[in-house]
Amino acid sequence: MAAMIRKVGVIGSGQMGNGIAHVAALAGFDVVLNDLSSDQLKSAMAIINGNLSRQVSKKIITEDARDKALARIGQTESLEGLADCDLVIETAVEKEEVKRKIFHDLCAVLKPEAIIASNTSSISITRLASSTDRPERFIGIHFMNPVPLMELVELIRGIATDDATFDAAKAFVGRLGKQIAVSEDFPAFIVNRILLPMINEAIYTLYEGVGNVEAIDAAMRLGAHHPMGPLELADFIGLDTCLSIMQVLHEGLADSKYRPCPLLVKYVEAGWLGRKSQRGFYDYRGEKPVPTR
Repeated sequence: MAAMIRKVGVIGSGQMGNGIAHVAALAGFDVVLNDLSSDQLKSAMAIINGNLSRQVSKKIITEDARDKALARIGQTESLEGLADCDLVIETAVEKEEVKRKIFHDLCAVLKPEAIIASNTSSISITRLASSTDRPERFIGIHFMNPVPLMELVELIRGIATDDATFDAAKAFVGRLGKQIAVSEDFPAFIVNRILLPMINEAIYTLYEGVGNVEAIDAAMRLGAHHPMGPLELADFIGLDTCLSIMQVLHEGLADSKYRPCPLLVKYVEAGWLGRKSQRGFYDYRGEKPVPTR
């Protein structure tokens, strides 16, 4: 079954989607990138081209490899354009109802033998699989951000995922040159089960006045040798995504220690989502980021 994955569809051309398309095309797969508008797809292709060019300048890949990767990426504004894909990876917003609607519509056009995967960072694979006509051919393939740089991919089996699907996904990820961590289908899996409560606690530390933004981030960079402070990292991930994951943890595990910090809720309600909205725990509208608290 692993040998059957030749053409990969990616639903969503945002940060995760264009990153997955980038690494899959570079690894030799034909890729079809799907989004709602041609403008979004053009923007994604410009980002992919820029990231590939950066790899060329750093001598990570050759100019020829970049050109061939770009030539392998097709674009479509409709799910029908994914009909002949062997594997389709969904990277939509971290909202279960949105993902379930996508999978329902996708199954109507996708060939019966194709595998469907979700890049969800927290939602139950078993539940998502139940919205499809092929739960045995459904799996979680959770890439880390930014996809071209991060080595890890989490693989998550739903209760119905069969061995052939798991083996095919494992072979696919291996061909991308990524390392695999296999997680059970529990809320937020491994990485975010550990990472997001830490970020949420950092936000509580800010909320309670224990330290300001700069002090908290400096403390973890210099005191724990983290490459990025937790509040800076939250802005990079997206505060709306952080909140969604904490809500999944809180609801799924029914433990008060996962309660999202009220300050995180307030920032999301204000539309201060981090880098993508130019304002979060830092304001990115000037020459350099400035803390907002």
